Amino acid sequence: MRQAAGVTAAGIGAANAPQAALLHGAPPPVFERGDGALEIAFDGRPGGLVHLYQRAPARALLPKVPAGQPSEAVLITTSGGLTGGDRMRYRVRVSGGGRALVTTQAAEKIYRSLGPEVDIGVELEVAAGARLEWLPQETILFDGARLARRTRAVLEPDARLLACEMLVFGRTASGERFRRGSLAERWRLERGGRLMWADALGLEGDVAATLDDPFTFAGAAALATLIHAAPDAARHLALAREAAAGLGCRAGASLVNGILLGRLFGPDAALVRAGLADLLGRLRRAASYGHSLPRVW
Repeated sequence: MRQAAGVTAAGIGAANAPQAALLHGAPPPVFERGDGALEIAFDGRPGGLVHLYQRAPARALLPKVPAGQPSEAVLITTSGGLTGGDRMRYRVRVSGGGRALVTTQAAEKIYRSLGPEVDIGVELEVAAGARLEWLPQETILFDGARLARRTRAVLEPDARLLACEMLVFGRTASGERFRRGSLAERWRLERGGRLMWADALGLEGDVAATLDDPFTFAGAAALATLIHAAPDAARHLALAREAAAGLGCRAGASLVNGILLGRLFGPDAALVRAGLADLLGRLRRAASYGHSLPRVW
């Protein structure tokens, strides 16, 4: 009996090492965390790329593009996703009349956290006469995920920025919802040294109740935001509103300090993504960015 009990205790300890360590007063285990960084810069010269620094798990692929098309970078998280305590920093600069499009290879996955947040910082800098498209694919928040992300865009007066961001609240294809966890999503856009637009979204604790509330998200499974900051952005407001009215999700467009903003959400993440792609495609064609979305989309 004593031997059997001892074997059972050893088995429990091996399977639940963190809990066993806490019970015996030992310090909790230290988990390896990601600390990725990527800096990339383009200008108007042939080839476009003038600077690249990357530290795992952040990587960039640089596909060949046809002559006359913007320089392109496809970002990859080599760890396959992020979890609590991981840290990522991205900095994208376009100068000298350059044109660049930066996207991601796939959706970014934020896994369940044991406590700490995933910390992501994004800096976008667009100089005079330059143009940047920041078009990452969606971010999927697993149940129990904790994410803090800050995006800051700094533009010169005649610079152009087309950007988007999409959040999916849970692994909807698997029937999972983002019920508990936290989200702190912040945007800040400056033009010519002045703050022109700021936006913040915070979710904490019983996230499901907030997502189900008819006065907040009304059962939304996904939320997408589109931003077009350019001297002629106001000209495209009517087009954006007309497009929003015909999408398969709830959508709208407005103009704030000369910045065109679009917002989409709904109970079907696939329809929100399709709506975002449709709106982006129409705006890219109308504003002379291009006729098709990145191939990885």
